[in-house]
Amino acid sequence: MFLISLLLSAIAGLALFANAIPTIEIKGSKFFTSEGDQFFIKGIAYQLVPDDPLINTTQCNLDASLMKTLGANAIRVYHVDPAGDHDGCMQAFEDAGIYLFVDLDTFDTQIEEGAPHWNESQLNAFTRVMDEFSGYENTAGFFVGNEVLTTGNGSVAAPYVKAASRDVKAHRDSQSYRKVPVGYSAADISTLRPMLQNFLACGNKSDALDFFALNAYEWCGSDTSFLQSGYSALTTQIKDILPIPIFFSETGCITVRPRTFADQSAIFSDDMSPYWSGAIAYEWIEEANNYGLVSYGEKVDPSDPEAPPDGYTRSGTPTPISPDFENLKSQWKTVDPSSVSMNAYSPSVTAVDCPAMTSGVWNVEQSAALPSLGQTYDAAATSASGSGGGQGSATGSAAPAGTSGAAMPSFKNDLWGMSAGLVGLGFTVLMWL
Repeated sequence: MFLISLLLSAIAGLALFANAIPTIEIKGSKFFTSEGDQFFIKGIAYQLVPDDPLINTTQCNLDASLMKTLGANAIRVYHVDPAGDHDGCMQAFEDAGIYLFVDLDTFDTQIEEGAPHWNESQLNAFTRVMDEFSGYENTAGFFVGNEVLTTGNGSVAAPYVKAASRDVKAHRDSQSYRKVPVGYSAADISTLRPMLQNFLACGNKSDALDFFALNAYEWCGSDTSFLQSGYSALTTQIKDILPIPIFFSETGCITVRPRTFADQSAIFSDDMSPYWSGAIAYEWIEEANNYGLVSYGEKVDPSDPEAPPDGYTRSGTPTPISPDFENLKSQWKTVDPSSVSMNAYSPSVTAVDCPAMTSGVWNVEQSAALPSLGQTYDAAATSASGSGGGQGSATGSAAPAGTSGAAMPSFKNDLWGMSAGLVGLGFTVLMWL
């Protein structure tokens, strides 16, 4: 009986191993699955509730099921509570073949453009999210910031974004986590974008971001094209230049109704798919901004004591909004991007030069050191020295990067290891029998 129990455990472990979703990794400027297939993002922005949409397992199952029919393979979540229990929701999305890109910052911990700083409190908050989600096999990426920079004068915040990348990657590696990619989601500011993307990707790989993403709403309606929309210019600025993956972290213009999502055909076409890794459509739930793909009922009077704060119901059975939902589903069903296997892919671009300082446009000295942990930008000191970037004063207590977060044991990683061990034991038992 003991041997039979061991054998059954081994078979169960083998089944778990076989059903696990492939993880996402990076080679050159492309995403790949751990099975070696190129990965293109068909994602949805999913912030169902303000604090954390990944703790209600029942709701996640309902939403993941509908997202699967849409053709989505990824979600982006902007705010989570690292202390919450995310096992049920992450399993629901894994079962639907859906990966997670999650922001590490919050409104309280984000890097500010006007007075940038990077301190131990921020690092601790970022790494708590990393600690919580690194163990899930369907975590595809972390964002260290969202639209931090919006003006040329705000470019002095860029080194602080890169310092955040440096320190959270150091934490990831010090804890021996899977190398979940770390990136940044940028505002579509044409005068700033080329320098920003190159700056975040240049230099030492331990400092540089693993991927770059863009919130862009340039393509509006069906009466535009790859050339007219601005997508051609966007592609020219990365083609044979950017050595890391890039994708649209928000897209879906609403100035022309209904939304046809015709840009998806371009993003996954031969014009763009060799250089871009897909897109995340904004957004899942219908609320006051009118970007939603689904609703959970009619809007109610927010003054009603039983009503949600903004009048929009945020739970229950999701109902597709017509024709937007079907239009996106149709686009994703028909696109067929050219792809390459990881083994067959040899990156043609392996590095990019850091951008030179251009006063009023890019105020970061090309050779300036990144801010240290605890540093705050000092505009007066920078003005006096005539340089940008790493200039500033250390106003907090610096701690070695990678030691600030609480490294909690990962149930999912432990389970994976147990499964592999049981498989090996099962084969030993079979041979003995």
